[in-house]
Amino acid sequence: MRSLRTGLSLGSVLTGIAALAALLVAAPAAHAADTPLRDLAAAKGKVIGTAVTGSKLTGTYGDIAGAQFNSLTPGNAMKWETVEPTRGTYNWAEADQIVAFAQAHNQQVRGHTLVWHSQNPSWLTNGTWTSAQLSALLQDHITTEVTRYKGKLAAWDVVNEPFNEDGTYRSTLWYNGLGSDYIAQALTWAHAADPSAKLYINDYNVESVGAKSTALYNLVKSLKERGVPIDGVGLQAHLILGQVPSTLQQNIQRFADLGVDVAVTELDIRMQLPSDSAKLAQQAADYKAVFDACVAVSRCYGVTVWGFTDSDSWIPDVFSGYGAATPYDENYAPKPAYYAIAGSLGGTSTPPPTGACTAAYSVQSQWNTGFTGQVRIACSGAALSSWKVSWTYGAGQRITQAWNADCTQSGAAVTCANASYNGTVPNGGSVTFGFNASWSGSNPLPTVTLG
Repeated sequence: MRSLRTGLSLGSVLTGIAALAALLVAAPAAHAADTPLRDLAAAKGKVIGTAVTGSKLTGTYGDIAGAQFNSLTPGNAMKWETVEPTRGTYNWAEADQIVAFAQAHNQQVRGHTLVWHSQNPSWLTNGTWTSAQLSALLQDHITTEVTRYKGKLAAWDVVNEPFNEDGTYRSTLWYNGLGSDYIAQALTWAHAADPSAKLYINDYNVESVGAKSTALYNLVKSLKERGVPIDGVGLQAHLILGQVPSTLQQNIQRFADLGVDVAVTELDIRMQLPSDSAKLAQQAADYKAVFDACVAVSRCYGVTVWGFTDSDSWIPDVFSGYGAATPYDENYAPKPAYYAIAGSLGGTSTPPPTGACTAAYSVQSQWNTGFTGQVRIACSGAALSSWKVSWTYGAGQRITQAWNADCTQSGAAVTCANASYNGTVPNGGSVTFGFNASWSGSNPLPTVTLG
């Protein structure tokens, strides 16, 4: 981050230029010279995916999701409590929206998830069911949902998180009511509803060789021996900074040797906040290690990140004091992790030059109670698809009107972001926005900082 402080007193030259770095925002124009991650992954025979929130699939968020990834996973839209909140009443709106977006952008969809102990509707969890009733409810749910998207989804996380940390079966509605064979039944019903979809069992803390992953290994081996339809294993990979398991590649390989695909399904790497350059560098190395392990094993199908931007990450809400877990920051700027992923997939691993995009603040005209200001954002050596600039006034100035930007002021702090039509700043190009503001007594040039 760079900042520049300059003074401008009344009667001096009214136009003052303050250098500031505009945010490098990574909807695809921000690194347009780079090959998109999805193309790099495809060249390696891999899939790179992201979990998404359907309502956000517009603007910069939608641009990045569509341009950089060749697979989408609905974060919550296909879970039971979302699709059937009341028994017999279905809500497919967000799930349908994500599938339509994927089809429009030539992407796969990974269904998530059919059978889980969490995020079930209250009518189901609070009900009193016989084993026969529970089995019928589960079969109906799987059949209804998988049939709706038959031929449209590449894969399903059929059963999610069936094991405890010690490798025993998790005590859940399904295990307690149906026994461990609920897993085989769920896979069989899903296969009957869509024989073309790849069917996975998905769990966390199974990335390394250990008790939990070995229990999963033994289950998959048993299912294969019994002829139960099982195509893959999902390793969620919700990891902590600096803790990528040393046995990750070995573990992926041993599952692959059973004759199933392996996918990293929910990758994020959280750090204790605030982030800094050292933590971001470690995170980049960690992301690269995960992708390297997948690239090294032919039956590793690909890697899905659990949200690509920190603004759409579940981590801060669940792990107090932790965050910054994804490859893009909250303003859609690519972090070192993004370039590490690209490097692992054979692309460019060097970030664009610092200061390749700058902004200049100037006073265009001034009178006894007010002035007109302008900010010009220009790029040379990079490009932007959205931007945000901010500054703090030092003499009580207040913006009264702005154009070509959405500006807010809280006390002395001003933040301005692009309008819907002028977020793109091409390499070698520029955009400007203007504003009117009031002042009294003096109009010093503000201290200018990064967005």
